[in-house]
Amino acid sequence: MYITLNVETDFEIKSLSDLAKFKQVMEHLQMKINKSELARELGVDRRTIEKYLNGFIPKRTRKKSSKLDKYYEIIAALLSEDSKQKFYYRRVLWQYLKDNHGLECSASTFRAYIARTPEFKAYFDEDKRIASPIGTARFETAPGKQAQLDWKESIPFETKDGQHVEVNVAVLILSYSRFRTFHLGISKTQSTLFSFLTETFKAFGGVPSEIITDNMKTVMDEARTEYSSGKVNNKFAQFATDFGFKVKPCIAGRPRTKGKVETTMKLLDEIHAYQGQLTLEELHQFVQDLCNRVNHQVHQGTGKVPLLEFKKEKNLLHQLPTVKVRDSYRIKHTLVKINASNMISYKSNQYSVPSKYQGKKVGLQVYDDQIWIYYNTELIAQHPLSDKKLNYQETHYQQTLGVSMPNYPNIEELAKKNLAAIGEVYK
Repeated sequence: MYITLNVETDFEIKSLSDLAKFKQVMEHLQMKINKSELARELGVDRRTIEKYLNGFIPKRTRKKSSKLDKYYEIIAALLSEDSKQKFYYRRVLWQYLKDNHGLECSASTFRAYIARTPEFKAYFDEDKRIASPIGTARFETAPGKQAQLDWKESIPFETKDGQHVEVNVAVLILSYSRFRTFHLGISKTQSTLFSFLTETFKAFGGVPSEIITDNMKTVMDEARTEYSSGKVNNKFAQFATDFGFKVKPCIAGRPRTKGKVETTMKLLDEIHAYQGQLTLEELHQFVQDLCNRVNHQVHQGTGKVPLLEFKKEKNLLHQLPTVKVRDSYRIKHTLVKINASNMISYKSNQYSVPSKYQGKKVGLQVYDDQIWIYYNTELIAQHPLSDKKLNYQETHYQQTLGVSMPNYPNIEELAKKNLAAIGEVYK
């Protein structure tokens, strides 16, 4: 607004902060200020005009820095288009930063930081989530009664050495305690599923009364629909009989029937945060660590810790079948000794393992055209079955060279050269 004085002077009042100077001008001209008119023009209370005329200066709003600002560059790199890693949920990014970059803040503080950083908020807003169907009823089951089974299927994963594979994670969750078990593998064959369930029931110390599952081919020959009860696969039906549980398939197209295990599927999206970061063996360990972590955390739905609730539930599970029955469904496990070259032998061919296990006895499993090598329960190496006499993973060979030639200036280059020569000899 303009105030025109009775002299050749125009004074422009753009805001309340101009009033103190305006007062000085008016006093110099020995003119009276119409405070009521100023209040009407500026749309404020007359007392506010009085305050600013007397030199009131509001406190400046200081933009506070966040302790998360130091992670800005890291987050920006992880969420960039060039990153192989994918973060489907803010929680996954928060957990990744905690595990790998020393982040120390609550999940809610982190979500708030992402929300007020437009470029980060846009990353998550682009991937809109499908809303849960309205009217889905929540239900709980008695201890020991029910478990829910599912696969996180065909997850594309790039290993640390650039190998592209598809992995699958089998999940079983006890409905009462929410205690979970995970198993990562290359395939999802029926033999893999039987072995996973057998080992899981042994770890539980018992068997639930029923298992809810979807219409996966390893369980159902014919899907259950609204008009048909479906048909359980004969081999899976026999497995269920041998272990003493009932099979309860969902109606096709209604995954919410087994909502407890479906919710768990979101947790496994953390795998994408490690694209290009882990070997297959390390990914296997990561999945087991993830399972252990969620079993020790307070469950958002129940407000209880699954591990503690499982201790109450396990005593109400049904008794395990005999060892003979269980062994018939296990994938064969053979003990072998690692030789001085850090290799194990299988059908006259040799496969490498990490050098620190030299001379130790390890377990060997062969299924789905893969060799899986375990030390105790830890997966330490995995190889595709091969007709070659010598089968090395480059990192294993580098470790072996490092032990025998600790002062060699460029072990990586020497390893590549030697492995190329070995490949030519043992074609």
